[in-house]
Amino acid sequence: MSSDQKPAPESAETAGPRPRRLTYAALLAALEGVALLAGGLWALVLGITGHPDDRQQAVTLGITLAVFALLPLLAARGLLLRRGWSRGPAVITQLMALPVAYNMLKADSVAIPAGIVLGAVAATALVLLVNPATTQALGIRGPGRAE
Repeated sequence: MSSDQKPAPESAETAGPRPRRLTYAALLAALEGVALLAGGLWALVLGITGHPDDRQQAVTLGITLAVFALLPLLAARGLLLRRGWSRGPAVITQLMALPVAYNMLKADSVAIPAGIVLGAVAATALVLLVNPATTQALGIRGPGRAE
């Protein structure tokens, strides 16, 4: 760095340690992303190598789940890096997970325990994401508080 260059001023996003709530929210989002990716890859491999009822539908499901996994994974990375934009995709992911969990709970199968876990993870992540400490750590200001 030359003498003419000055380091960037420390912003609210980089000031102080990252709150544990923000780290936990990022970990839950990453966990959901990894689960979606694993499910997508499993459906894709099963669709290609197995004997599904409809091969095209299985492959499409696998690709769709793998692409959907990008949203929570990118949000988790953004949360860990304390980027304000990352809270939106993380909240959207949790809001999309709640109806899926509800439908899993209504099933008469092994999906019931998975629905319970998914619902608990989504609700916990939502609480962590809207927490004031998380909002402040991400540098998000409420309405009417712009400087």
